[in-house]
Amino acid sequence: MKNIRVLVVGCGNMGASHAKAYQELAGFEIVGLVARGSSNAKLNESLQANYPLFNDYAEALKHTNPDAVCIATYPDTHEAYAIQAFEAGAHVFIEKPLADTVIGAERVIAAAKLADKKLVVGYILRYHPSWKKFIEVARSMGSPLVMRMNLNQQSHGFMWDVHRNLMKSLSPIVDCGVHYIDVMCQMVDAKPISVTAIGANLSADIPAHNYNYGQLQIRFENGSVGWYEAGWGPMISETAFFVKDVFGPQGAVSIVAKEASKQGQSDAVAAHTKTESIRVHHAAIDADNNFTKPDEWIDLTDEPDHQELCNREQLFFQQAILEDLNLSKQMADAVNSLKIALACDESVKTGLSVSLQDNL
Repeated sequence: MKNIRVLVVGCGNMGASHAKAYQELAGFEIVGLVARGSSNAKLNESLQANYPLFNDYAEALKHTNPDAVCIATYPDTHEAYAIQAFEAGAHVFIEKPLADTVIGAERVIAAAKLADKKLVVGYILRYHPSWKKFIEVARSMGSPLVMRMNLNQQSHGFMWDVHRNLMKSLSPIVDCGVHYIDVMCQMVDAKPISVTAIGANLSADIPAHNYNYGQLQIRFENGSVGWYEAGWGPMISETAFFVKDVFGPQGAVSIVAKEASKQGQSDAVAAHTKTESIRVHHAAIDADNNFTKPDEWIDLTDEPDHQELCNREQLFFQQAILEDLNLSKQMADAVNSLKIALACDESVKTGLSVSLQDNL
């Protein structure tokens, strides 16, 4: 089989990781690196490669005629870049969120179907064996579930630049929240019915209409509830940046990342996917109300680092192309989590709860 020729667009954190995956994995060939600034040249240097460099995406598409495009740019470009790629006859791997509006996300999916090309959205936690186990055990805790998650990042230096650029188009609870909303929806076999959210702008460095701290709450039709909290910036507390906790009638399951949750790790991308161990608590009690089973610790031997997770994402992208996988469910899930996240954003800005009954 011939290599899948990939054009990488966006050469920051995620773009660099995906480019490294394409370089390392058999069956891929990088045909160009696209960036508006000098990050593509720096990436070339770090990869010890000499890939063609482009500053103009349309020119790169025309010049390289790729089989696939990896889009790891800021969210406000996702819709246009993905549609251009499909119109050029390429498959697309795109970082989350799929677009910065629901209509835009639906346009991207329509373009993928029209071109009969594959669209894979970068929901990296779906490729992590420990997160899969976390979801599996959570589903065994009965119904309804209470889901508690956050990812507060005391970002500074380069990461504060990244976050400020992201907040020109999206808030933390949309950009990061789609990940954890997607996890909650996998845990709960029920439709979300409403959301309520709050937010605050703690920095003069970001647009006045946006906010760098947010917390959302979701209600599901089976009585399950979930909250997610995300803050970005040098003023954010690290006291509790890593909470991944679920409980139901049968007990509780929690991700306990002892090393990844230490001080100074909150804005380290590599720490965000680490699990290290899963704690399972059983709620069963005897006649004297004493627990009948001790807590269990699940330490999975397969604990991929951030780069390995990116590799696994790209192996799935490769499989989807070569085996013509049906990605309808994955695409629908990506739109669903974006709809919920944007409804939360609406709730922050209006101060009102938002019903999802008519939208999902």
